[in-house]
Amino acid sequence: MKRLVIFAIIASGLAVSAQSKQTFQFVQRDSALMLDVWRPATPRPDSACVVALFGGGFVIGERDDSYQREVARVLTERGFTVVSPDYRLGLKDSAMVKRYASLTGSRTLFQWCIDIAAEDCAATCAWVVQHAAELGVNPNRIVLTGCSAGAIAVLQMDYCRANSLLPAAVLPADWKPAAVVPYAGAIMCKGKPQWQTPPAPTMLMHGMKDKIVAYKQFPKVLSHALYGADVVAAQMRKEEYPHWIVRFEGVGHEVASWLPGSVDLFCAFVDQTLAGRISTLDATMTDSKLTPTKWTEMNVIDLYKQ
Repeated sequence: MKRLVIFAIIASGLAVSAQSKQTFQFVQRDSALMLDVWRPATPRPDSACVVALFGGGFVIGERDDSYQREVARVLTERGFTVVSPDYRLGLKDSAMVKRYASLTGSRTLFQWCIDIAAEDCAATCAWVVQHAAELGVNPNRIVLTGCSAGAIAVLQMDYCRANSLLPAAVLPADWKPAAVVPYAGAIMCKGKPQWQTPPAPTMLMHGMKDKIVAYKQFPKVLSHALYGADVVAAQMRKEEYPHWIVRFEGVGHEVASWLPGSVDLFCAFVDQTLAGRISTLDATMTDSKLTPTKWTEMNVIDLYKQ
């Protein structure tokens, strides 16, 4: 009955514009976590879906902020169904930090923030897979993308999935994302990233001057380090996993919000991947519309002082 109700609600919205959305609860944590489903006016023939996570340093950000709405707009115009979920922000308030303090083990606070975000990303994917028929999407053509903290969350989730780690435990057996496209993402782990099973085909988008989500590596905290696109790509290349890396010269964290400005490149990678073409690309580029701002000079300490 619940699935029929969801289907009826979704079906009633088929005639709305591409910038209309429907909202559902996908998991219960301390409070209900919700997701927005943005449907295209003309869906792609392959019924592909993009799960897009907002950024904000695990402190701020909303699933329906202006940037997420712009991401939904440009991707629905290309025929994708777009899902924008909540995820827990571990640094948002003192209550969350106190909860971390009650945990045992050697994980850092930041590792915990990443883990719970990855866990909520996995719960989003599990919900979309479960309701794929009602949503009109192909459960095997779900692409993950994210901005900054959201980019870390999607990369970390697929890393956890490939290594059978707890944050990804809710995912259906044998399911994996069709592709992962992080904008200024990273993986936190002990030692350089290694995968027990293959990661999803990944396109890493990163500013070479990024000092907020480090392009190479953020210094180790206890036993773990945060490895940026340069290191992740090197490890994927070493293991011969399909990936693209686009290194943006002369800019830093501006790349985190560059999906709307690079949607053609996004679609080129996704289209090739969904068509079953296995490819590797290492490109260094500049873009006249992507210019340095304060985000090029800022580091992670500056970010949290704001």
